[in-house]
Formats: sequence, structure tokens, C-alpha cells
Amino acid sequence: MRLYSTLERGIVPLPEPPARLGMYVCGPTVYARAHIGNARPFLVFSWLARWLRLRGYAVTLVHNITDVDDKIFVAAPGRSGERADEATAWYLEDTSRFGLDEVDHFPRVTETMTEIVAFIVELVARDFAYDIDGAVYFRVSRWPEYGQLSGQRPTEVEEQEPNPLKEDPRDFALWKASKPNEDRSWDSPWGRGRPGWHIECSAMAAKLLGPVFEIHGGGVDIVFPHHENELAQSRARGHEFARIWMHNGMLRFTGEKMSKSLGNVESIKAVLDRWGSETTLLFFLTAHWRSPIDFSDERLADAQARAEGLREVFRNPSEPAPPDAWQRFEAALDDDFSTPEALALVHEWRDHELLRRALGVFGLSSLAKQEEAPPELQELARARQEARTIKEFAEADRLRTEIEAAGWEVRDDPEGFRLVPHP
Repeated sequence: MRLYSTLERGIVPLPEPPARLGMYVCGPTVYARAHIGNARPFLVFSWLARWLRLRGYAVTLVHNITDVDDKIFVAAPGRSGERADEATAWYLEDTSRFGLDEVDHFPRVTETMTEIVAFIVELVARDFAYDIDGAVYFRVSRWPEYGQLSGQRPTEVEEQEPNPLKEDPRDFALWKASKPNEDRSWDSPWGRGRPGWHIECSAMAAKLLGPVFEIHGGGVDIVFPHHENELAQSRARGHEFARIWMHNGMLRFTGEKMSKSLGNVESIKAVLDRWGSETTLLFFLTAHWRSPIDFSDERLADAQARAEGLREVFRNPSEPAPPDAWQRFEAALDDDFSTPEALALVHEWRDHELLRRALGVFGLSSLAKQEEAPPELQELARARQEARTIKEFAEADRLRTEIEAAGWEVRDDPEGFRLVPHP
């Protein structure tokens, strides 16, 4: 199994199964209903975890919830905790509709405060951090490898969090002193406050996966500063941290990143309500995980047609696939997890058993299930068959029309007939 790593700028091999693999994926900041772009890292890494498990690896998948953040304070003044809990429940409810269930842990920042404070204390002791008026900052100048992940040159890094009292404009916050408009804070050696964004993920990952693990994932939009800062502070602590850094491409409307600030978003819930999980899953499978993917009604309609095409295969007799069919499918996914290549192979198959097996990898087993027509339509179909037998073709045509008006199609075959729902 080989995967592209942003840190190495190339494809790197995984250890051979049955190795234990820890995977940490940056999840949403919970202040509103999650938009459909948030579904991409959830799906990419859930699929990857499922495939790795099928290949014999012992996988632990961690997908965090950021429930302390400026955006939550702004979205729900005076009730940020309630809003975070509410939006967390929405996110878990919406993503559960995909039916993948591969995540082992959904840690929250509020459950990790002890570990976050201990982490910062250790960085201060190692002289990689300093406090100013109740805030603590990481010393970027003390970490010569800063920029190795994102390609940023340390001398060209712009100020991330303005504060004229900082030693260096590039330094970023590990702990922030409480502000009047913030209704949640925690005790620390530096006074009441809350953690910075970057230290949250480093602490949650270390708590659940240990000081070194195999894969860290997230969207390409957070390579810098988030993942760059995670890497720096974790290695400054003396931890190797993540070995492979995977960054999925962004979801775009008409070529630009989808975001709440641009107002061009649809929620996961709205998309699933309109298109269903099968169509949505197939839509995301059509693009390689590292590539951007454009969101539009046309692309979703194409995915819907793909879903119907796969259902149609199961409405017809099974045909043996080539002897190397599954090996080619494995090769596509083992080589940087190319779902478009794997999906193209699947669309060629007419072998029901093999197709069910492949669809199960992506949570699409439901496409193999055939809907049964209501008893009254089956009775109409039998009456039509009898009319055809005695050459009452006008009556047979009338019955066919009545069946079609109910949303079903009669297909004649050597065994008699089959009723198939219209797409």
C-alpha cells in the first residue's frame, strides 16, 4: 500500500500488514450545520480506514471535534457551549447517514484540556514557548525545520496572530487569555483562558494515538498554518508525531473553494435530503482524493445515473468477470487510493458477487438490493402475462401501461417476468 505524503512531496509505502496504523483526521469546528465540503475528509479517510482494515491492517481512526473556537463565540454569544454541543450532534447525525461507521474516536477539545495544558507546560520547560499577560506563544525561531511541511520559508512567514508584545511576529498562540466576550474558559498556570487551535489537535492525537502514528489527514486548506504548527510543536516536544501527511483536495462551486464566508455552501443534511447517500458517495468517489472536486447539480445528476447503472446490473443475470478483475481493483486502491480508477473498473463488471464485494468497500452495498414491487402490481404483471399467453395483446398493453404509471417496468425473461422500478 502506497500513499502520497505532503511532507515527502511524493508516494511513500506503508508498513506491511498486519501492522497497527494510527490515523488522525482534522474534523469540523462546530458552530453551525456542517457544509458538504466537511464531508470530504470524513469520507476519504473513512474509506481509506475501511480499505486498510480489509487489507489486514489494525487501524485506529480518530476524527476530532473542535468545540472551542472564536467562530463558536461569535456564532452563539453567551451560549457557545450549548451551540457546540448542538452542532456536534448535528455533525454526528449527518455523517452517520453515510453508513460507514469507521471512526473509532470523536474526541472533543473540551475533553482534552488537562492534556493540552500539560503539553504547553512541557514546551515552556523546553524553552520552545513563553507567556505574555496570560497568553502563551510558540517560538518559531527555535524550530529550524519550520516550514518543512507547507514549503513556507521561515523568513517569509507572515504574522499569524497579531500581538505587539510577541518576541517574533511569526510566533503562534498555544494558550489565549480570556476575553470579555468569551463565555467559556479554563484554569491554567497562566490564568483563565483557552487553548489555541493548533495545540488542540496535537494534544488529542497524542492522547489517543501516542507520540508517533502513521497518518495525519485533513483538507489542503489547513496545511498552513494549522498542520505546519502541529508538526513543529509536536516535534519540539520530542515526539515524532505523524509520519505521513495526507491532504484532500477542496470541494468547489464553479471552480472556487466552497465556504460559509463566501455564502456558496449547502449543508451535508440538505445534500443528503435531496440526493440521498448513494448518489453523494458516488459523487465523491469520482475524483481522486488529492484533487479538487466541483460541486454542481450536473455532477450530482451524473452520480445519480451511475448509481442507477449499478442497480441495473443486479436486475440482469450475473456474468463472470475476468480472472484478474479483483486484483486490478486492489491495485488501483493500493496505489495512492485511486477511487476513480477503482470505480471505472467496477462499472465494467457484471459479476454480482464481485460487484457486491467492491461496493461494500465504499458503503454502497444497498445498490445490490432489489426493491420488490407491491403485491397488487405483481398481480397486474401476472394478469398481463396470461393475456399475452392467450394473445390478448391489447389487454396486455393496457396492463403494462397501468404498471408503468405506478413507476414500474415489466421485463420479460425466460422465467416469466421481472418488475423493475423506474429510475
